[in-house]
Amino acid sequence: MVRDRRDLEETAETSGALAPELTRYIGYLIRRVHARFAADPRYDDGRPRDFVVLTMLAEQDIHSQQSLAERLGINRTIMVSLVERLEREGYVARTRNPDNRRSYVLSLTDAGRRAMARMRRVVVSRDRALTAALSAGERERLNDLLRALLPERERVPGISSTEFLVSQVHFYLRRRGDSMLAEVGLRMRHYGPLSAIDKFGPCPQQQLARYLAINEPAAAALVDELVQSGLVARGQDPTDRRRYALTLTDLGRERLATVRQAAEQLQAELTETLGPSGTAELRALLGRLLPAEQP
Repeated sequence: MVRDRRDLEETAETSGALAPELTRYIGYLIRRVHARFAADPRYDDGRPRDFVVLTMLAEQDIHSQQSLAERLGINRTIMVSLVERLEREGYVARTRNPDNRRSYVLSLTDAGRRAMARMRRVVVSRDRALTAALSAGERERLNDLLRALLPERERVPGISSTEFLVSQVHFYLRRRGDSMLAEVGLRMRHYGPLSAIDKFGPCPQQQLARYLAINEPAAAALVDELVQSGLVARGQDPTDRRRYALTLTDLGRERLATVRQAAEQLQAELTETLGPSGTAELRALLGRLLPAEQP
């Protein structure tokens, strides 16, 4: 399978111990599982995103790419290129929407139905490999808990892929968290580096990358964002004058409190949805999918 490399957060993660202060957050564990699944080398013709789109179209025609993107939680630009490729491959047909000439009706072709059947076998096999640490009952329970976290409008009937559900919940939680922070110009991904610099600072960027288990280019990009926003300052590392040491500014400490409050609110929403026991159960099942990354 050809992976979509446009999402930096999918490609930035590296193997490593989970950051202890972040493991209480379901969103963090789901992000780590999502990244592990995305990095798995067992790719074949059963592209999960293609399979989900074809499965949705098998249920009914979709009257706009925008509504399909919103339903699946996929970036609109990515959805446009995805549908164009599926059309070139002969799996999807686009016709003008009679009710809105500016949009297209998306339909599954006979070739698309055959491709969907092929993909289903590969997706099921890959899903079992990715969740081999769980029993069939545990996998089903994990899927039920993940579905419960999604708004009704974003649930896709007929899809039982753990990989897809993890991905969909990851993107939903990221959008929800980012919306809480929109007014201060931050995103939920800034919580990890801000809290780490607060804990270890002054610290080198390499230590930040190791702690967050992301590669150094991704750490550099995050630090650049925070420096440009006036939240982090680069000073000289007292233990190695050839490199920088990172510290929070006064504004950085103020914004850290804001981001932490958003993270706590999001976690509280998830706990309200699943209940304390369901939340603990989900945390344990996700942890089983990250056996090599436990601290």
